[in-house]
Amino acid sequence: MQRMKNSMDIEKHQQLIPEELAGLRFDQALSKLFPDYSRSRLQQWVKKGLIQVDGVSWRCKDKVSGGELIDFCAITGQDKDTTENEFSAEDLKLDIIYQDDAIIIINKPAGLVVHPAAGNWSGTLLNGLLYHFPELHEIPRAGIVHRLDKLTSGLMVVARTLKSHYSLVNALQERSVGREYLAVVQGTLIAGGTVDKPIGRHPTDRKRMAVKGSGKEAITHYRIEQRFRDFMLLRVKLETGRTHQIRVHMASINHPLVGDPVYRGRLCIPAKSEEPLVAALKVFRRQALHAQRLILLHPHSGEEMSFTAPIPADFKELLKVLEEYSPPD
Repeated sequence: MQRMKNSMDIEKHQQLIPEELAGLRFDQALSKLFPDYSRSRLQQWVKKGLIQVDGVSWRCKDKVSGGELIDFCAITGQDKDTTENEFSAEDLKLDIIYQDDAIIIINKPAGLVVHPAAGNWSGTLLNGLLYHFPELHEIPRAGIVHRLDKLTSGLMVVARTLKSHYSLVNALQERSVGREYLAVVQGTLIAGGTVDKPIGRHPTDRKRMAVKGSGKEAITHYRIEQRFRDFMLLRVKLETGRTHQIRVHMASINHPLVGDPVYRGRLCIPAKSEEPLVAALKVFRRQALHAQRLILLHPHSGEEMSFTAPIPADFKELLKVLEEYSPPD
């Protein structure tokens, strides 16, 4: 059995059906092979054509003979028994950068939650997608194949068909989707570099992530985009996509993101800072992180596509103040 995970909450399963299950209905065999998922959930995926058998779709009632290869991707990180159809469509304003029959590119503002969860069952990106694109009711998680934190702004790709969903999930696992971020960090660096440190759940705070030896591989590349006194604007490229990866990695090398409410620690105001800079740092209450560029192969045509999101107003104002009141030495 092959089972691969990444922090985008994607699991890819490949499993040969053992001969001792011969004669069972397909959904019965799946239930025995994948007990982590309810039978009703597996049936939904079968009906949507998301579970392939030797490269083709089966029906729940089809009988297995043994030896068939099951291949499917599951997006987790939520209650596995919760279906997208249970979520309400809401008329929310979305900043759509691009759309065609296969994909939708969204510029997510800071403050928008991506997926409904406890405490945020409405007003999320998923709710808005279901309103503007009703066909997404038939796609797992309304086509959302990766996430941005609530307080991170920038680009996301959404799958509009089952084919593009499967293609994008695989592309993310194979690390063929290019993602570039802009990040403002505390402190100064001599040059760009790479952070290669495994990330896992924090040992005492389950809402946080941490660098830990037993974690999953995590690789972040960064280069200096602009220097300020006591701060730097970095261009960051993800090789992997672990939860909070950039935030955790930059904090681990003592250069936490400005405004990060979780990993920055106490706000450090540089000595002799002028009042406008102090005020700007105090009012910037989100991590200074923006997913600016997204590069991918179109899931239907195979064409390479590149998208760029403008820097949001609050981020731009922070950079302006840093440049004016924190000039390079």
